[in-house]
Amino acid sequence: MGLEQDVREKYHALLPAMDERHRRLWAGTEARVLGRGGIAVVARATGLARNTIVRGLAELSDKQATPPSRVRRAGAGRKRAAVQAPGLTVALEELVEPVTRGDPESPLRWTSKSTRHLAEELNARGYEVSHTVVTGLLHELDYSLQANRKTLEGARHPDRNAQFEHINESVKTQLKRRQPAISVDTKKKELVGRFKNAGPAWRPKGNPEKVKVHDFMEPEKGKAIPYGVYDLGRNLGWVSVGVDHDTAAFAVATIRRWWRELGRKHYPRATSLLITADSGGSNGSRLRLWKWELQRLATQTGLVISVCHLPPGTSKWNKIEHRLFSFISQNWRGQPLISHAAIVSLIAATKTHTGLKVRCALDPRKYPKAVKPTDKQMRAIDLRPDTFHGDWNYTIHPQTKHKIVK
Repeated sequence: MGLEQDVREKYHALLPAMDERHRRLWAGTEARVLGRGGIAVVARATGLARNTIVRGLAELSDKQATPPSRVRRAGAGRKRAAVQAPGLTVALEELVEPVTRGDPESPLRWTSKSTRHLAEELNARGYEVSHTVVTGLLHELDYSLQANRKTLEGARHPDRNAQFEHINESVKTQLKRRQPAISVDTKKKELVGRFKNAGPAWRPKGNPEKVKVHDFMEPEKGKAIPYGVYDLGRNLGWVSVGVDHDTAAFAVATIRRWWRELGRKHYPRATSLLITADSGGSNGSRLRLWKWELQRLATQTGLVISVCHLPPGTSKWNKIEHRLFSFISQNWRGQPLISHAAIVSLIAATKTHTGLKVRCALDPRKYPKAVKPTDKQMRAIDLRPDTFHGDWNYTIHPQTKHKIVK
């Protein structure tokens, strides 16, 4: 017993400094020094398996030498789950991609597909795996957690690039003539109230802004509809915050208000106005009300109004998106939009080091959605399509007195 106790004390003293290979070699050394019965003594003293001590003796005699850089010989250790359970990898891929590789009726088709859910489904199919094993297998299969990315633009129009070149030349020519050119669009509608607004904001540590759990519109506060006008020549913005509907009448009313408040002051000798806009929404290229309201604006102001629409599916290239709206979003990130007054104030406070300034005002008027110009009104519009894509590019001239239709 004294010999066994000595071995035990030495083993426990050295154990913290030894890895698996060192334990084998030390146990083999002790057993060889003890001679006959040494393997049994070392096994009882240390709790190591007899075959581990035998393997240590073999490595000491170079019969099964393990390279110094390795703890175990090649191929040793517990076999991988995929090796132990043939078909596991294929079953996992079927669950991850049920549409292309497996049953489209898979119960996981519409679930979050977390590793725990995947492990549960694999266990139901007879594979005994944990969620950690599933995670390792997914990494081996080159899977990773990824969010959706907006990159697909749909069908690409054959004249897309040509239209962008046309817009660019039209804007350059307009600005060279010292005439106004603007980019217009509707920013994302916002719920008014103490709702979550994406993005971080500096706050005292441990004291985040408290907002409502659910985003249900409060009828007494309603929503905010920001429609923007960005002056391409002066790096100035105007935003009207509507409270009713995003219609063509609201869009043109915003342009009219920009002209009255800013445009005619900055361009006192203006005779024309160039508008660049998306092909859809309240300023869509096929919208009758949009063209009728522009005709009214042209007649009221005396301006010849030219419009260039961006090709379908390219709204992200609209100048107003990254010259104005992006900075508004940065300015109010993390701030609950608790009232229309707060929204107007936050938009108006938007500035950049490159000189962007923004004016903003509330538009409380009603803009019914069902308004449609009559055929007589449409025929009275003095609209002249351009030779290149007249559906995207056109000019509206002020009506003469005898042609004005109300």
